[in-house]
Parts: sequence; C-alpha cells; structure tokens
Amino acid sequence: MTPLPIDDVLPELRASLRDTPRAVLEAPTGAGKTTRVPPALLQANWLGEERILMLEPRRLAARAAARRMAQERGESVGQTIGYRVRMDTQVSRQTRVEVVTEGVLTRMIQDDPFLDGIGAVIFDEFHERSLQADLGLALALDVHESLRPDLRLLVMSATLDVGPVAQLLGDAPRIASEGRTYPVDIHYADRRPDGYIEPHVSRKIMEVLPNTEGDVLVFLPGAASIKRVQRQVEAKVPAGVNVYPLFGNLPHHKQDRAIAPSEANERKIVLSTPIAETSLTIDGVRVVIDSGKRRTPQFDPQSGMTQLKTVPISQASADQRAGRAGRTAPGVCHRLWTRHTHMNRTDHTPPEIEQADLAPLALELAAWGTADPDDLRWLSPPPTGPFQQAQDLLAQLGALHDDGTITPHGREMAGLGVHPRLAHLLVQAQDLGYAAVGCDLAALLSERDIFRGQGEAPDADLRLRLDALQRARDGDSPTPNALRGSRIARGTLRRVQKMAGHWRRNLGVSRNARSDASACGLLTAFAYPDRIAKRRSNSDERFLLANGQAAALDRPQLLSKADYLACAHVAGRDREAQIRLAAPISGDDLATFFDDVITNHTIVAWDADNERIRARTQERLGALRLKDGPLANPDPEATAAALLEGLRATELELLPWSKNARRLQQRLVFLHEHLDDWPDASASHLMSTLDDWLAPHLYGMRRVSDLRGLNLPELLKQRLSWDQRDQLDDLAPTHLTVPSGQNRPIDYSEPEAPALKVRLQEMFGATDTPRIAGGTVPLTLHLLSPAQRPVQITQDLAHFWDETYFEVKKEMKGRYPKHYWPDDPLTATATHRVRPR
Repeated sequence: MTPLPIDDVLPELRASLRDTPRAVLEAPTGAGKTTRVPPALLQANWLGEERILMLEPRRLAARAAARRMAQERGESVGQTIGYRVRMDTQVSRQTRVEVVTEGVLTRMIQDDPFLDGIGAVIFDEFHERSLQADLGLALALDVHESLRPDLRLLVMSATLDVGPVAQLLGDAPRIASEGRTYPVDIHYADRRPDGYIEPHVSRKIMEVLPNTEGDVLVFLPGAASIKRVQRQVEAKVPAGVNVYPLFGNLPHHKQDRAIAPSEANERKIVLSTPIAETSLTIDGVRVVIDSGKRRTPQFDPQSGMTQLKTVPISQASADQRAGRAGRTAPGVCHRLWTRHTHMNRTDHTPPEIEQADLAPLALELAAWGTADPDDLRWLSPPPTGPFQQAQDLLAQLGALHDDGTITPHGREMAGLGVHPRLAHLLVQAQDLGYAAVGCDLAALLSERDIFRGQGEAPDADLRLRLDALQRARDGDSPTPNALRGSRIARGTLRRVQKMAGHWRRNLGVSRNARSDASACGLLTAFAYPDRIAKRRSNSDERFLLANGQAAALDRPQLLSKADYLACAHVAGRDREAQIRLAAPISGDDLATFFDDVITNHTIVAWDADNERIRARTQERLGALRLKDGPLANPDPEATAAALLEGLRATELELLPWSKNARRLQQRLVFLHEHLDDWPDASASHLMSTLDDWLAPHLYGMRRVSDLRGLNLPELLKQRLSWDQRDQLDDLAPTHLTVPSGQNRPIDYSEPEAPALKVRLQEMFGATDTPRIAGGTVPLTLHLLSPAQRPVQITQDLAHFWDETYFEVKKEMKGRYPKHYWPDDPLTATATHRVRPR
C-alpha cells in the first residue's frame, strides 16, 4: 500500500485507545484517516472479535470508504470490510468493519443499547457537524457511561477545533497528524459575479483548461447547477476531456466513474456538490474551481417548514476545497469571489443542529427515554425554542404524551427511521388499510418532485404523481394526460420507485398492490396537519393554512376549486406562500379523523358598526373555520364582557350620559382630587374598573338601546359610602345662591378650579370669594357683563372690588348706561335685573 501521512500516528493512536477508551484524532483531508484507521485497529487486543463501526456523513462517502479499504486488503466489499446505508447493505458474518451513515448508527443504538458485538465506534468527518453526528455522539457517550465502559469512542476531524470535542469526551487524548499537502496557488475574481453563477463557472472552466494540467474539480451548490454547467461545457471541451457530475442521488456507477482515476492521456472535469469537500478523495485533481456556494436546509420555526437555500460557504470550507488541488502535486484554485468578500465570510459552517428541523431529533430522544436534551452531553445543545416546537409537533402527531414521554404510536413511528411526519403517515395508512398508497406517497414526499415544469411550476396535485408512479410500475408511460407543460424527472422517479418498494417490503405490502389515490389527501393531512388549508371565499386559488399562513396556487389548476387541501410543500414566507404539492381532502374526513384537534369556539364580540353584540359558534382546526353560525343564546357573562369591550373602545361614550350624570361624575372627580377617601370617578378609572361597578348591571343587554335603561347617576353614587352621600351636596353643591337671591350652577368641568359664572351685579354686597369642599377650595368667579360676557375672572373677589371694579365700571357704564353701576359695590343691593327694585 502507498504510505500515507496518517500511518505515522497509528501506533500512538493504538496505544492511546489501549490505555483509555476515548480519543480524538485531528488529521487534514487527504491524510488517510478514513481508510487506514479502522483496519489498523482490527488487531488491537481490546477489540477481540468485536466489530468496528465507522460513521460517514454521506452514503457516497460510506460506500467509497468501504470499497477503498476492501481493495487495499485485496478483498471484496462485504467480507472483512462492509457498509450499511439506507436501502443498501453489504455485510456478512465475517465483516469486522462496518461503514455506516449516521442515521444507521442511531437506529442500531436504539435497537440495541448495549451495542452487543461492537467494540469501537468511530465518528469520521465530525467537523461537518451534522445533526445525526451530534445525536449519535450524544447517544454513544450515554451508552459508554451507563452501559458499556469498555466501548471505544474515536472522533476524527479535519478542520474542527478539537479542544471542545476532547473536553466533551472527558479530556480525551488528542492525536494529531500533520498530513502532506503541496502548495496551492489561489486566485480570486476581479469583481463579484452578477446573475446566475453557472455561466461564470462554465467560462472559468474553458479558460483554465488549456493552461493547466491534471483533473479539474468544480464545486457547485447542487445537482441543478451541476446539470446546467455540464450541458454548457460538454460540447466545448476538447477530445480526451471527460465531464462527470457527482452528487448524492446519482446512480452508483456514475458516482464511481467520477471518483475513479482518469485513464492515461485523458483528463476529467468533475462537477461536484460539497460532497467532495472532505468526505471523498478524487485522485489526480490539480485544479479546483470554487463557486463559493452551497445548498443547505434551513428550518423556519415560524412556518414550520424546511427549505433549501443557497448560501456562501465559510472560510474553513473554502480552505478544504482549495486543498483538494494540492493532494499529489502543486495545484491551483480559482475562487469566483473577490479577496475582499472572502474576509467577510464566516469562519466555520454553523452546526446543523442550530438551524435544522428538530422533530426527528426530539423523537429519537423520546424513544431513548430522554424528554429533556439537557440529560445528555452535547457539543452544541439543541436550541430551546425549536426543540419545544418539535415536541409540540410530535404531540400533535400523537407521538408524545403531555409530559414529553413517548407513546406506543410514537415508538412505532421511531422504528421506521424516517421523518416523524412521514412515519405518522405510514402508520396511519397501514391502520386504515391504505398501506399501498401510503408507501407510494411517503416515497414521493421523501424525494424531490418527480415533475419538472417547463416555463411554469407543475400542477400541484399529488394524485398526478401517484398516477405517474403507478404507470411506471405498470410499464406504461408515466406522463398523465392532465400533466400539461411538465415532464418527468426520470432519475427522481427511479429513486421514488426504489423507496416505495422498500416501504412496501417493510410493511408487507404486495409489490403489485395498486394505490388508492382517493386517500391521498387524508394521508397527506396526517403528515402535515398544520398545513391543512381551506379555500378563501370567492377565490379559486387562494387558501389559508391551519398554521395561519396565507398560501395560493400560482395559477388555475386541478385543485383550484377544492374546499380543503392537505399541503405537503409550501414555498416562501412572504404575504402569500406558494402551494407546490397538495391533495384535496373532504370536510367529512376532517370531521372524522381530526375530531380530537377540532375545537368548538363561541365568539361573543362587540360589533362596532351596528353597535350591538354579535354571537357566533365555530368549529376550528387551527386557524381554519370549518363551521360558523349564529348563536341564539350566548352566555350572559360572555355577553356582558363583550359589551364592556365595546364601552372601553368608545371610552364610555355609549353610556347614557345625561347632563345630570355628567355633572355628578365631574363633582366626584373634584372631590377625589381635593379631599381624602373619595372614590376616583375619572373616565380612565371608570374604564379600568368597569367589571366592578357596571358589569353586574349589564346582564341581558346586547345593544346600545339596552344601555338607555341604566340609571347612571345612581350607579356612580353606589361607589360612595352613606356618609359621603350625605355630604355630597354640601361639599360639592350643584348650585350656589348668590347675593341677588338666584341659584347659579357651579361648573366642575375643570376639577382643579370649579367655576361660577354670574353677572357682576348679582355679586354686589359680597365681600369674600365663595368656597366649597368645606371651605377649602375657592370658586373661580367668571363675572359677566349684561351681555353675559366675562369682564373679570378671579378667585379674589375683595381684591376685584378694591382694585379693578372702578375701571370695569367706567367701561361698562358707557356701554350699558341703563344698568346699575353703583359707586360702592360692597353696600349696593345685588340684582339680577337691569336695576334693583
């Protein structure tokens, strides 16, 4: 075997794992850790006859690693070295090293917590920080500490700061391999690329191809970008240059062709997703072209949906990609972004656990017997909010009890190893006799859409997909007649067929059993109860989801007039999202199968436009109103509460405020401000205490006209003690008898300074300012002319007579000569007439 850098530290690694059961290995990409470490541990005495499990983050990497190790031993895969990935297993009784994907490890630990027959678990490429790797390590640590202290745990990483990992493993020993790389000349773009990235990538490929040697590795965000670039460059490359795509869903033989070394006198261009960043070795690469983008799933807690988004890669990922050009000789890397923008990129890719849908994690923890993730040890613990939302979803699916423990239904779901939504769909489908369509539907929803639009999005109806899948199973053309303007994605269809077959075998469904598409909407609703949608009135394409989000079909289609939909895929979070995949569901099915979550609501509310109470009864599924009708006899307390809300909204203006009632309120406000122990009758206080003084008198009332029967002055007085009632007229009289013998009203609209408006002649003979509130508050006198206009406003009547009256007299006598203007107002007779009699 060709020596690799990792070989130098293998003796130290073996000795470390002999003395302590946990270790961390830090080795750069290409050092050989993936293919050399597991075989090197096979002869360890502590392993005995037990097996080694090594986790890889991707199926392609798992198969490639197993093949490389088997090849170096001169064996076939499935002998000493084997692998287990989803729907593909190559192991035998003699297998000692099993390369598995991370989800497989979780399932193995759940099925056998003792990991009987397993001596070591290796976490490869842990720096990628996938959700399943974090979960797998947390569970493995729990197994090691509580059940299997002899179990060896080894974490291997290329770029991660291994200090926190070693600390998580109990200050485990750290072994470092320096690796061996050649210099890589890095070039940046002169300016930031505009528009789509694919034309820039294609031009760069054709530009560097004639001026470089060796194979070319191109990093692109996803399969769609790869296919577009492939079409653009295949017709332009010279003879002897092959163009190969490389992504996870590619058939195995095409993946192998992209990874295999080039033939003599030939070159290849490998168009790859980030799968080739760290997990795979592609010999012969001397040139790397990096788009700087990646497609990553991001979960939106508000909508409860996960969407793939194209985002810039981190600086660590960029370094990993560039290093691929310097594995066997000096190389070159062309980055399609500027040097300036490179410095703005994040240092590392955030852990998946911080931005993923945590429902699968929450279900696995519940199955493990851990409702609280804090009971386990994590490098990055699950965020509290998203984890609680995940538990809420599982409870809605019937997987969790109220205390967070798993239900029998939830345990059945966990055993299927798929997202809880689809697991719930499969279990329900089997229980209701729809297992065949359930398997097909789960397969369709676990892959990309098998329809591709040509100019516009395909019809959203999931029943068309089921029909296409059945046609393909029957050997007919998979294109339904109703599928206008779209075509079938053949590769995706094959994967769906394989997945559907897998579920049919697992659930004991005949391969030839036909799907009943009529159950499509019901089963989809089981998986996505929060995305059950109701068509808005007078609209054929616009819907409201049970989670409160607005959504719409992008054009008229088969589902446009459906009253209810079960939506599996809704894109976008703007004011109105787009429904991409859905099926119709009947109101009867909703009433029958979702009666446990349908709630009855009585709505008693104030109708401001008509100034009356409106009472209705509704059946609701989340934000959806399934039934809505008038309620003849609403609860009296609810009616009173709604009427109070109407009064608050109008700041009590709906009450029968007579002049007497308003003056009484003002008098009470005055007394509250100037004397102790008098109740507050201000509008703000009355509104805040409506429940106390008014609510008991509103029973049976439903409209404004009913309020007219309220004796508002008496209601205000009820807040007074008997002594205060007796003192009210003395302390805050409504009128005051002035020297002319007339009773003049007191104005309390300004409680700080109550006013008495009176003609000046009526106050002759009065020497002092009148006072109220037991003589503590002087009235503000508005002394009026014969024309009832103020000639003086004062709280000091004596001063007015002494200092101001004679000037007023001089002016007023000229205007009103017939009226009485005595020289001595203190001895003059007061009169309300022109002159005293």
